[in-house]
Amino acid sequence: GGGAYGAAKAGGAFDLVRFVQQPQVLARIVSAVFALIVFACLVGDGYTSRAEDPRLFCIFNHNEDACRYGIGIGVLAFLACIFFFMVDVYFPQISNTTDRKYLVLADLGFSGLWTFLWFIGFCFLTNQWSWTRAEDVYIGADSARAAITFSFFSIFSW
Repeated sequence: GGGAYGAAKAGGAFDLVRFVQQPQVLARIVSAVFALIVFACLVGDGYTSRAEDPRLFCIFNHNEDACRYGIGIGVLAFLACIFFFMVDVYFPQISNTTDRKYLVLADLGFSGLWTFLWFIGFCFLTNQWSWTRAEDVYIGADSARAAITFSFFSIFSW
């Protein structure tokens, strides 16, 4: 029914199947998976070294900021997805319409901000990847491309 800020009466029983079928929950799960892929690719294969120099460097044109940015927004997006997922679980139990309004606005604002940050991340990683020399990347090229691809997908999932 038409409740306050997208929820029916407060205090109803929790239905897992109905909960998971909600569009915002599905989008949140997809966003969490995309964020996990981005930061896992960058943490796992985003840094490499040369045989003559054992120091690690970021495979995105030796720009440490590119790897840090991708890892940072990926980790924070994943944690935010978990937080807002928990809010979605407890949302029907909240009877105060003012609290509901603030939670919905916080979700909307954070999603807008993170959409913008994913767009910046996609552009930044793509730019740095285009300047990366092929001889600097022995392994990790597929992970770099995956991070770029899922940064792009994250723009739409958020």
